[in-house]
Amino acid sequence: MEKVVLVTGGSGFIGSHLIPKLIDSDLSVRVLDSLSAQVHGAMPSGLEWLNGDGIEFMRGDVTRREDWERALKGVEAVVHLAAETGTGQSMYQIAHYNEVNSQGTALMFDVLGKMNGHKVKRVVLSSSRSVYGEGAYIHPVSGVRVFPASRGAEQLQHGRWDPTCSQTGDALQLVATHETDLVSPASIYAATKYAQEDLVRISCQSMGIGYAILRLQNVYGERQSLNNPYTGILSIFSTKIRRDGELPLFEDGEESRDFVHVEDVTDAMLAAVTASQDPNTVINVGSGIATSVRTVAEELSHAFGKKPNLVVTGQFRIGDIRHNFADIERLKTILGVTPKVTLAQGLQRFARWVSSQPLPEDQLDKANQELRERKLMN
Repeated sequence: MEKVVLVTGGSGFIGSHLIPKLIDSDLSVRVLDSLSAQVHGAMPSGLEWLNGDGIEFMRGDVTRREDWERALKGVEAVVHLAAETGTGQSMYQIAHYNEVNSQGTALMFDVLGKMNGHKVKRVVLSSSRSVYGEGAYIHPVSGVRVFPASRGAEQLQHGRWDPTCSQTGDALQLVATHETDLVSPASIYAATKYAQEDLVRISCQSMGIGYAILRLQNVYGERQSLNNPYTGILSIFSTKIRRDGELPLFEDGEESRDFVHVEDVTDAMLAAVTASQDPNTVINVGSGIATSVRTVAEELSHAFGKKPNLVVTGQFRIGDIRHNFADIERLKTILGVTPKVTLAQGLQRFARWVSSQPLPEDQLDKANQELRERKLMN
């Protein structure tokens, strides 16, 4: 009998790349997904691949006990992707994010704990680099590794974008964030992801289940949602490029992220599912390279064959971080995965795929207005 892997949120962006790899590894897949309208649109489409051999689809919600009870029967591994993901939106949909992300994960383990003879031997959690908050820096004078507090509204209103030493006011040198570095969530979304991590770690240890907690950096690539204005900066930019609009750069445009292609991310997930030894630890999944938002906007424009039309807005969102990129030694040594898709290659692939899709409505202004009304954006 083939091993069955449950993938929650499996009909989404990451799941659409992961599931074929699981199938190619002679695993059967069960998908539990609510088909959220924010991600898939009011009338979900393009999901015919879910009818493929080796895939069982269940429409259901991770916040409902009966759906977990159906989904967990007979599975040997769980890849938990299902989550609400928008940083800005999380700051005013607090209870909803907590219910889906934190409580949904708690409910999974509650069901497992009450299920007679469950077969689950490993849980792989899709977590987020956002749990680090501002990430890791080096003090240029003392050489001490420091972890700045979240930037407050007053600091941002005065355009003081970069974190500084809280004692001396000195500028700090950005370094790669390691899994053992301080965790300091700066948004409700990040807080719920860290809650998920604790739930997975503690529950798996108490139940004798192996686990891997993967802290994903900024994942991008073909088939990511083009309808969701609350997350996915490359999707947002791609819509504006196709509409010949301006690309608004928050702050000064020099904030940076670690952009990692979905193929590299799903290679890590596959390795976490199939590893002969339980990882039982946290692992960063990224490229290990910091790229400014300005740079990625320019390179994405070029990938579409367009001249960059950038506008530095000076706007900011409460809960956003300034910089972060990952130390990926654990990714290489524990999972045996080295990222292969360069940013230039990934943006070309993304642009080709986007160009084949219907042109979506530009909903960024609407999403930003919601934040401004709640005083979460200037």
